[in-house]
Amino acid sequence: MRDRVNDFALKLANVNGTGSASANGLLMQAIFRMGIPVSGKNLFPSNIQGLPTWYEIRVNKNGYTARSLDYDLMVAMNSQTYARDIQEVREGGYLLFDSSWPLDPELLRDDVHFLGVPFAQLCNDNFRDPRERILMKNIAYAGTLVAALQVDMEIVTALLEEKYAGKKKLSESNTRALRLGYDYARDHFGPLPFHLEKMDANSDKILIDGNTAIALGCVYAGATVAAWYPITPSTSAMDAFKVFCEKFRKDPETGQNNYIIIQAEDELAAIGMVIGAAWNGARAFTSTAGPGISLMNELLGFAYYAEIPAVIIDVERVGPSTGMPTRTQQGDVLECAYASHGDTKHILLFPSNPAECFEFAPVAFDLAERFQTPVFLMSDLDIGMNDWVVPRLRWNDGYQPDRGCVLSLEEIEKLSKFQRYMADSESQIAPRTLPGVHPKGSFFTRGSGHNKFGGYTEIPDEYQEVMDRLLRKHKAAAKFVPTPIIQRRPGSSFGIVTIGGCDPAVREALDLLAERGVVGDFMRIRGFPFDAAVESFLAEHDINFVIEQNRDAQLRSLLTLETNVPKDRLRSVLVYGGFPLSARHVIDGVLNVLAPESELAAAGQKVSK
Repeated sequence: MRDRVNDFALKLANVNGTGSASANGLLMQAIFRMGIPVSGKNLFPSNIQGLPTWYEIRVNKNGYTARSLDYDLMVAMNSQTYARDIQEVREGGYLLFDSSWPLDPELLRDDVHFLGVPFAQLCNDNFRDPRERILMKNIAYAGTLVAALQVDMEIVTALLEEKYAGKKKLSESNTRALRLGYDYARDHFGPLPFHLEKMDANSDKILIDGNTAIALGCVYAGATVAAWYPITPSTSAMDAFKVFCEKFRKDPETGQNNYIIIQAEDELAAIGMVIGAAWNGARAFTSTAGPGISLMNELLGFAYYAEIPAVIIDVERVGPSTGMPTRTQQGDVLECAYASHGDTKHILLFPSNPAECFEFAPVAFDLAERFQTPVFLMSDLDIGMNDWVVPRLRWNDGYQPDRGCVLSLEEIEKLSKFQRYMADSESQIAPRTLPGVHPKGSFFTRGSGHNKFGGYTEIPDEYQEVMDRLLRKHKAAAKFVPTPIIQRRPGSSFGIVTIGGCDPAVREALDLLAERGVVGDFMRIRGFPFDAAVESFLAEHDINFVIEQNRDAQLRSLLTLETNVPKDRLRSVLVYGGFPLSARHVIDGVLNVLAPESELAAAGQKVSK
């Protein structure tokens, strides 16, 4: 293997609950602070401890951050998964393992270099507490990697000092464990043929997860009410919102909170609280995942029909049913687009990374209040819970919330009578009032059949008139959702369409395909209802590959239902096993259609999904 600088991938195999997250995060942050493009994917089980967990780090000087399937280095710290882990090392790669116990000769591969370090023995000799020995073994392997990959030791030391400031004992034990692994590597095998060198690619970037970014965006958007029920993988979004509110939502004079966060008894109660708060004029939201959306369906239909704003953060995970709660997927697209019984259509936003999570949060509230309807901010576990390198978050201090058409006291007083669902012909939006402003305004609303005046009806024509306007209002929102990102290449012969966190893998795949002479255009959809540019892009290409992470091609189905593009122009590439998307998956999906099977076999491009 030739020497490579800032271009490799490693995978760390461990056992959940042993403290490996601290060691893995330490490495990820150190590489980031060295100015090198890096990404980290935490592949963890849904139990508290005992099952296998993996953490993948990809370093790429060109900025490709999608998940890699070719591992130059495997850190095998879980004997239960040795066989699987060793098989995933690329030809000529390296495997680091705990040589305190002998490795079964049947596991050895002639094309892999095995690096043994007696981590358990080193920690047993240097630490007395049994639990500490387990925890420090992870920091010791981090020390070995610092030496082998040439991570800047000063940066690692600074990170430990920051993390354990004021905790002298913890700082000393972590530093000692780090040095144990570092010194052993320097004495026994030295640097590897792939290593790190400082760059300046992260000078105006940050390391952040999507849930934290969404929470911060909700604060900046002016949200003051949140109701939720804990569910993986969205819980940390509400945890972060609470932390930010405690800092920024307190009255400086009285010290009283200017916010309320309610842990409801279930998701049904949570969305009811959000709708009630929004009906009274607050900017309110809930965070949840697919199972929570299922429970919220009836009240989501109520908010749609009664025209009440609500923001729902959906951090998608694998379904159906309980599914795999700690695996990522894009399986809620259709559920959210048409949530509830009867005829409903909702506004969806699709951020692709934490920076867009922050950016789209205020957009969600503005759209919810402008169009008086539920709005879904569609993240997923990969975006929400993994750390991403993104541009530093920027905020426009001139931002003014779009509260929509809310009548003031003076405006209500001028009316002879307030009629709730009398909308103008252009926007299809009916003015609303807030309870308590004036006796003429709305104090109650109904989820049953109503006419344009707000009165009860079961007359077909009056019911249909309201429903038809709601459809026109939804279509009108297409001009206000974030526009798609479109990139065209000279000589392209097909289009690729995707959403959300698939973005890095698809972009990388397009570059690699272009190097082979297979050139395609790119479109990432960022909102529903679809902007006119979406249909135009699809119509330009005889073949459009729709890349998504679910079994049933939900984005493709939505495109088929909501555009006039012929179905046979849309070809699905589906990866839904629960792990983040890789460029190789995309390349295989495209070439399976465009290239003869014989060429594929010769190129060795087939990959297990």
